[in-house]
Amino acid sequence: MSEASPKHDVFQAIADPTRRRLLLLLDDRELPVTAISGHFPISRTAVSKHLRILADAGLVTERKVGRETRYRLDPDPLLELKRWLSYYDRYWDNKLAALQRFVEADKTEEAPPSGPRALSSGSGAADAPPDSSNR
Repeated sequence: MSEASPKHDVFQAIADPTRRRLLLLLDDRELPVTAISGHFPISRTAVSKHLRILADAGLVTERKVGRETRYRLDPDPLLELKRWLSYYDRYWDNKLAALQRFVEADKTEEAPPSGPRALSSGSGAADAPPDSSNR
């Protein structure tokens, strides 16, 4: 029999900024919900609901230790996200390369003149040569 599909997929799970912060918090340690709740300005019940969504997506594992449940990040499902995003990397690479060509071409067409006159604005009276008739 095949494994049941999760109630929430990785994309839904990471869509919420609180859940992304939860993943960062659980990156290198295992914590109970009471300890996790102290890091967020929301109720323990709300944190538990977010953890449930992350667990449904397979992004956190739960482990019972006595009467408490501890949570830890399971990064494996994030590989699905990485594969999906890497497909679109080539579009970003193409767009950035085109932008670079455009900017570099624009720089060569509008290269500023060099020398002391290049520093002045070219439109003020200070740019005009002194008038000897006023002396």
